[in-house]
Amino acid sequence: MADNMSERYSNIRRILFVVLALNWAVALGKIIYGFLSRCESMTADGFHSFSDGTSNIIGLIGIHFASQPKDTEHPYGHKKYETFFSLVIAFSLFVLAFNLIKNSIGRFFNPVIPKIDMNNFVVMFLTLFINFWVMYYEKKRGMLLKSDILVSDAMHTKADILTSLCVIIAFFFIRAGYPVMDQIVTIFISLFILHAGYDIAKKSSDVLCDTAALLDIKQIEDIVLKVKGVKACHKIRTRGRSDDIHIDLHVQVNPVMHMEDAHKISYAIEAEIKKQLPQITDVVVHMEPK
Repeated sequence: MADNMSERYSNIRRILFVVLALNWAVALGKIIYGFLSRCESMTADGFHSFSDGTSNIIGLIGIHFASQPKDTEHPYGHKKYETFFSLVIAFSLFVLAFNLIKNSIGRFFNPVIPKIDMNNFVVMFLTLFINFWVMYYEKKRGMLLKSDILVSDAMHTKADILTSLCVIIAFFFIRAGYPVMDQIVTIFISLFILHAGYDIAKKSSDVLCDTAALLDIKQIEDIVLKVKGVKACHKIRTRGRSDDIHIDLHVQVNPVMHMEDAHKISYAIEAEIKKQLPQITDVVVHMEPK
């Protein structure tokens, strides 16, 4: 089990390093040409991509803590560190969006005319293609490895794709004689960034605040009632990450049953739940007479 977890975190680290290199390559291209052409929306999109790279670094730090083994101070392990650092990613998105909006409003009063040429289009389309691949690759691997960091970072990249499309549309308006679209699109980009940050914060806070991890309680009840000796099942509660769900429940059995037999039923319930729902890693059964 420990070897599997170690391999999982090694895979996540490797993916984050690959994505980090691509994100910063994309960011540099946008930022350089954005400054050269005095196009605020392109520069903003570049800083958005740069924040993707920052998210990767935060993710690597989070994975370092999350991969630590259980100890006396953390008997349930360190997996929630990964979820906690997802909140840091969300916070960085909020800060970035605020700064972009502030700068865009300032440029309404001090306008700058961008100089858009073919190089701007080439850079944006090239980086758009890279972002599409990164999002698909990272989300697919994140779902496979059940990693909050990879999935939330893929959502971040998805927002980057949408903002890049907005920038390309803005180029056409700017060339047509409407430079104000540069600021408008920058504000629009900021709203995308805020939305991505909210989604990440919502999912991460749900885990940290012990929101129910499984809403289909009847599925658990059906599994438990099929175990021989169980008469009833109630007070089912779940919490935790999607790959590390903890559950506790109350089970009613014959009141004259020997303690050893009741204990065997408890083990059978735990084994059956984990067999049918492998995302559940801890089961606490409270035995009651009926």
